[in-house]
Amino acid sequence: QVQLVESGGGLVQAGGSLRLSCAGSGRLFSMNIMGWYRQAPGKQRELVAGISRGGSTNYAGSVKGRFTISRDNNKNTVYLQMNSLKPEDTAVYYCSAGNDWGLPDYWGQGTQVTVSS
Repeated sequence: QVQLVESGGGLVQAGGSLRLSCAGSGRLFSMNIMGWYRQAPGKQRELVAGISRGGSTNYAGSVKGRFTISRDNNKNTVYLQMNSLKPEDTAVYYCSAGNDWGLPDYWGQGTQVTVSS
């Protein structure tokens, strides 16, 4: 089993920054891909960014150049640095872990990010 716990969400004004953290435990060493998804009210959950154990990354087009995903394998932690936030970034952000770039096998409980205009 893998447990994922997010932190760092909150309320920020447009143009501001937030850093999300996700601490993993359990058999996280077996998971190759860690990532962040988000779900806004009335919308489907979407991939924000993912990172492999080796450091390869994948970003949604809407966040490229503004968000940066990073990973500390020794600490079983993944981060999402979010800069130049926009109101449309408002959503619940979920940490994820999986064996490949497909649908994740494990999810965190989610953390709310709200960007005011």
